[in-house]
Amino acid sequence: MSIEIRHISKRFGSYHALSSVDLDVHSGELMALLGPSGCGKTTLLRIIAGLESADEGRILFAGEDTTDVHVRERQVGFVFQHYALFRHMTVFENIAFGLRIKPRGLRPSSAQIKTRVTDLLKRVQMESMADRYPSQLSGGQRQRIALARALAVEPKVLLLDEPFGALDANVRRQLRRWLRRLHDELEVTSIFVTHDQEEALEVADRVVLMNQGAIEQVGTPQQVWDHPASAFVYGFLGDVNRFEGRAHEGQLHLDGLVLDAPEHRQAQNARAMAYVRPHELHVERYRSGASGMLAQLQRAIVVGPIARLEIGSHGDRRAAQPLEAHMNADRFDELGLKEGEMLLVSPRKARVFLHA
Repeated sequence: MSIEIRHISKRFGSYHALSSVDLDVHSGELMALLGPSGCGKTTLLRIIAGLESADEGRILFAGEDTTDVHVRERQVGFVFQHYALFRHMTVFENIAFGLRIKPRGLRPSSAQIKTRVTDLLKRVQMESMADRYPSQLSGGQRQRIALARALAVEPKVLLLDEPFGALDANVRRQLRRWLRRLHDELEVTSIFVTHDQEEALEVADRVVLMNQGAIEQVGTPQQVWDHPASAFVYGFLGDVNRFEGRAHEGQLHLDGLVLDAPEHRQAQNARAMAYVRPHELHVERYRSGASGMLAQLQRAIVVGPIARLEIGSHGDRRAAQPLEAHMNADRFDELGLKEGEMLLVSPRKARVFLHA
């Protein structure tokens, strides 16, 4: 089922949670709403579900206006971060609950409910846990049951609010890969909220970057990573180094270095910010006469194949934060760099944004 979100706005007192949001969700896709706390992503999800009403705008499911349709009639499944399972019910009864409370004319028979629940337990790989209670399950197992319960009523749309946020890192990684496989099997239109960039980029078909109640960018994970539309998007998607400089006629002047910035050919000595990801920062030992920005190696952390270098500023170089550079661990060993020695750093690639 496709979803059309048109000019949705929401205020809480003087606070603008959402400001005229427009978004199209394609039928059968898995979309991530990604952004920092307070950006409006959960509010938008709740409005789509019918758990919250918008001040302005419309929500359409498959072309039909559902703005004023009650949550019970929207055919939406909702999965919360903290499971919301019924503690006094077994796993089986938790999953069956939504089917048992359907109106009499729509309620499946006991045999049909048993078949449906058993099938879902197999899908979420929990068939041996049917008679257990939520207190007897791990966090990851509870979230699988919460998802099975949402799917039991065969929703047209599945909404997930930070579904793995309460779990540890290893369990999160396992469950998000499992969710992706399950979604591909079921092909139900799904939207999930997260503030975890890695989770959104790994799982979603498309990612919606939100900031201060507005959408900054929509695209595939590769699109938003390779072509961030704003400084916010660049800075939010993973670690990044920021440098202040001046853009002038297609070049960025940065503490003795000159970088190409062809997208800013019209700029005339304008204040600019250059964004450089850690693996795009070239590092070498200081040599007199060589080009680069002078800096000091403060700490080196080598884990597996990657050496992560923490580099402090030196002299008048203006960086908005300490630098981080990544290099191959074998290359780091070959160079024999030591903490405290002077380095030359230079961006291999930079994305430049002018100050507003």
